[in-house]
Amino acid sequence: MSAIDKSRAKKPFGGITNVFGGDFRQILPVIPKASRAEVVCSTFNKSKLWESCEVFLLKQNMWLNAGNSDLENKTIADFSKWQLAVGDGKETNISPSPDTGEMLIKIPDQYIIKGHTHTYQYVVDEINTMILEKNPGMVYTYLSQDSIDDAGDDDNDFRSAFPVEYLNSINMPCIPKHELKLKVGVAVMLMRNLNQIMGLCNGTRMIVKSCRKKSIECEILCGSHVGTKHLIPRIEMIPSDRNWPFEFKRVQFPIQICYAMTINKSQGQSLDTVGLYLPKAAFSHGHIYVAISRVT
Repeated sequence: MSAIDKSRAKKPFGGITNVFGGDFRQILPVIPKASRAEVVCSTFNKSKLWESCEVFLLKQNMWLNAGNSDLENKTIADFSKWQLAVGDGKETNISPSPDTGEMLIKIPDQYIIKGHTHTYQYVVDEINTMILEKNPGMVYTYLSQDSIDDAGDDDNDFRSAFPVEYLNSINMPCIPKHELKLKVGVAVMLMRNLNQIMGLCNGTRMIVKSCRKKSIECEILCGSHVGTKHLIPRIEMIPSDRNWPFEFKRVQFPIQICYAMTINKSQGQSLDTVGLYLPKAAFSHGHIYVAISRVT
């Protein structure tokens, strides 16, 4: 760009306009074992590029659809204001816990599901398994192929220290489990970018239409490619977590059942209704806001 204008050599990106999209109310960057100060310093507005940015604020909540009556529009507007108040930390019904000092948010009564006496002490995987069992149909089980790469060492002592049974037991949020159980008709989420042009992106929600030996046929549930069907193959996946003394590889279908998902994974989703289950307090900046802002 300096060949066009020498002054551009000192400008970010050579003076080319770039658009950065984001919501500072959402969850801060996840840095394993980092202190609060390190997390804050890794945010975008602490970057040296920030002083060169011009901020544009979006005023209209595009997540929430327009209602069919004045009452519905008022209800939607009230919910939108409550969302922003929680995200900005300006919700009036926020108070510190007398026991722990943590900030507690009182959820308005109209947003609380009442009349249910059942208490499910489950995490995400257990909820998904429970709903899978309630769905009719045959269960298809797919097992992964796990291996390690010890940098070409011919000595088998290193490999023997990590048997296949141990590798199969490794579970990480970024890769599917060793044992993947599915039924035709269950909702799943893609865990890798396979073909962005065709809508096969990380986080795409789909429904299983057919379970085959070497592929799984799925239909996209949302977005511009809704209704299209695709064959999902097994692929090789390497976790981004580098705390292991070896390079771990798993060959498996890059999907997971998604009747329930973590708040972190829900970022970028748009859902008609959301049931928020909090068996314990949310612990990170923006967790509650992300959860309540997924609903349309």
